[in-house]
Amino acid sequence: MRFVDRDLELERLDTLVKRGEGGLAVLWGRRRVGKTRLLLEWCRRHQGLYAVADLSAAAVQRAYTAQALAERFAGFADVAYPDWRSLLRAVAREADRAAWRGPLVIDEVPYLLETSPELATVLQAWIDHEARKARLIVALCGSAQHMMHELAVGASAPLFGRASVALKVAPMSVAALGDALGIADPVAAVRAYAVWGGIPRYWELAEPYGASLDRGVDELVLDPMGPLHQEPDRLLAEERPSAMSLRPLLDAIGAGAQRGSEIAGRLGQPATSLARPITRLQGLDLVRRERPVGETERGSKRSLYRIADPFFRMWFRTVAPNRGWLASATRSGRLKLWARHAPALVAETWEALCRQAVPGLTRPGGPLDGLGELGPAGRYWRGSGPEWDVVAQSLDGSTLLLGEVKWHEGHVERAFLEGAHAELSRKGRPPIASGREAVVVEAVFVPTLPRSWRQQAGGPIVIDAQQVVEALRRGD
Repeated sequence: MRFVDRDLELERLDTLVKRGEGGLAVLWGRRRVGKTRLLLEWCRRHQGLYAVADLSAAAVQRAYTAQALAERFAGFADVAYPDWRSLLRAVAREADRAAWRGPLVIDEVPYLLETSPELATVLQAWIDHEARKARLIVALCGSAQHMMHELAVGASAPLFGRASVALKVAPMSVAALGDALGIADPVAAVRAYAVWGGIPRYWELAEPYGASLDRGVDELVLDPMGPLHQEPDRLLAEERPSAMSLRPLLDAIGAGAQRGSEIAGRLGQPATSLARPITRLQGLDLVRRERPVGETERGSKRSLYRIADPFFRMWFRTVAPNRGWLASATRSGRLKLWARHAPALVAETWEALCRQAVPGLTRPGGPLDGLGELGPAGRYWRGSGPEWDVVAQSLDGSTLLLGEVKWHEGHVERAFLEGAHAELSRKGRPPIASGREAVVVEAVFVPTLPRSWRQQAGGPIVIDAQQVVEALRRGD
């Protein structure tokens, strides 16, 4: 699959190249998100060197690293380095001698730290002295986000404050998925995003299936022989330390438990025992905590927990509770299972994308242009009362955007759209203290516009999938 997007990430990394003084970049992010592909592209553009660690013994890891460096420095791998200090000093010495400034990328650093805990302080001294003297550009990367924070991001980390570029590599947008897979129809892109999310590794596997989403889901995910049939278990096991103990929480949330008390009840544990594992799942970008708009993180007692990643959401809805049945199910049966769950999964992803798109929709020429700068969009709910799908306030407090999100297969007719607007209007205004004096603007989000649609004066602003995808593209 061709390299797409990541322009902002490359621009950030290029600041180290442009200033010509060397420096440190630290990158982290969940597995499969495309960190390696990003770094390889950066190395390709600047004739850099890329080395990746594995789970072998420390001496073997050093030998493999030396072999990668031998591509630039002839004979570098002919020496047996007794420790990391001697290897890194040799790197700086050879780079200075050759007037080579990098970039030097070391990927999966947590594997090195697992076998050589002293490497953290060795790296600290090397970055401060030899690498700085050689004006070497160094990038350290890892998927074990907890360990990368302990190495470079946390206030007590050995490399804290030394990185000129500290970059969390996030999942990519639905617009980038459309570009990568050649999906021009924004509605089809939303459907695909509800399965593969923003993870390029999954896109690579899905690429041969083209527009045949159902076939791709069946052969890659539902079929027990599919390469992604056990993907969440593999990803959790690969974390450092292993995150397999978190699997029951994902099962509970995926099955519909959203409140802390519900999750605890399904697991047979006290709710107070969930704080640390849920925090770790949030740190892995697998679970998100939602609060009603207007409530602070500390003060909210109505938090809900949802699986954040679309692929994980799909897997825990379709595969996890049906592993035994899927072992002997026919292709026809698997497709029927997918057909039963697909509409709700796509609708949930569509609603999340609509909220994410709000800032981009306010830009010049966008459907929300003129509303001022809106803050992040969220939801609002209270008990058994009505729920607002999209709520966003302008930063100056003058405007309150309320949105109703609907997913509908096929063409949207005017009657459907009018019904959605009526449903939104009946809810009135949510009881948000800061929005009491604001002017309310209503919006309806639907995948397609009715035939011969024209915006009606005084009616709701109607936003379709094309506008949402373009807004998310502008926000990349």
